[in-house]
Amino acid sequence: MSVKRKGNSTVTIFPDWCKGCGICAAFCPAKVMELNDQGKAVVIREEECINCGFCELHCPDFAIMVRPKVDDEIPAVCRAVLEKAARRTDRPAASGGAAEKTGSGKKKE
Repeated sequence: MSVKRKGNSTVTIFPDWCKGCGICAAFCPAKVMELNDQGKAVVIREEECINCGFCELHCPDFAIMVRPKVDDEIPAVCRAVLEKAARRTDRPAASGGAAEKTGSGKKKE
């Protein structure tokens, strides 16, 4: 059983996909999110996130992504899948082992 710790997660909200239903903000046990004045979900206290995944699982618009901040917390199996996917798409792996691309699409050494 994994231990839920605060502050080890990154919460990303895709505002173009969020329709502002408020499910994420209403049911987040750590009160990490709220709706802004435009009715979109925003992260206000990411350091309080316990990576429970409720918001990501229950968002009807798939507008939320919760991921671990530290690469060491990614299991070896997941890291292997990410690296394999990165090789296929010529993107850097989550571990940062491959070369990065700049905004213009050129590889950065």
